[in-house]
Amino acid sequence: MNFLTIGHRGVMGVEPENTLRSFVAAQRAGLDLIELDLHLSKDGALVVMHDAEVDRTTDGSGPIAEKTLAELRALDAGRGERVPVFEEVLEAVRAPLQAEIKDVAAARALAEVMRARDLTARVEVSSFHDEAITEIARLVPGVRTALVASRYGTEVVDRAVAAGAATVCLNIRRLTLEIVEHARASGLRILGWVVNTQEHLRLVRALELDGATTDYPEIKRTGRFTA
Repeated sequence: MNFLTIGHRGVMGVEPENTLRSFVAAQRAGLDLIELDLHLSKDGALVVMHDAEVDRTTDGSGPIAEKTLAELRALDAGRGERVPVFEEVLEAVRAPLQAEIKDVAAARALAEVMRARDLTARVEVSSFHDEAITEIARLVPGVRTALVASRYGTEVVDRAVAAGAATVCLNIRRLTLEIVEHARASGLRILGWVVNTQEHLRLVRALELDGATTDYPEIKRTGRFTA
């Protein structure tokens, strides 16, 4: 089985999260996939940031939705990095991407870019929100989607199937063998997050997950040898 290692917001354990610097470092480390998060700016740009507010990861404050792209560009996202837009990430790295969308509006904006650039083979779209997954699937035929969940039971599998997702991305702290077996019986791929220690890595390998999202590139080197 090819065990995927997914860079969480790039390699956020060692570089400023969701920045071009972090994504380039993830690619150099040989991670199989790079995960990022998308929000819409006030003027409709697909901004790469995890939180709905800029406070935690930049030197600014306030909601992304209330700032124009120009205002967001003026912020320091860590080590002098600027807040990137999705299109810049596509140019900066060649690696496959997993783009997490926060709502239906972001799904529609992402769909435009995916159709224009023919990104169905390169970009998997994930979300905590079933309706966002359903919307991107409606707008981009053939898109690969993943349902993300932090607090869940076996019903997460049924939600993923109903939304048409092929993958579930699950918080490993709540993962059980019952959920894994239910997901397998439904034909779903299973990715675990966030896997940052050898103990976590042994757990996801023992459960025979398809991959792990990690903050640290070292997981790539050790993951292939850990059973």
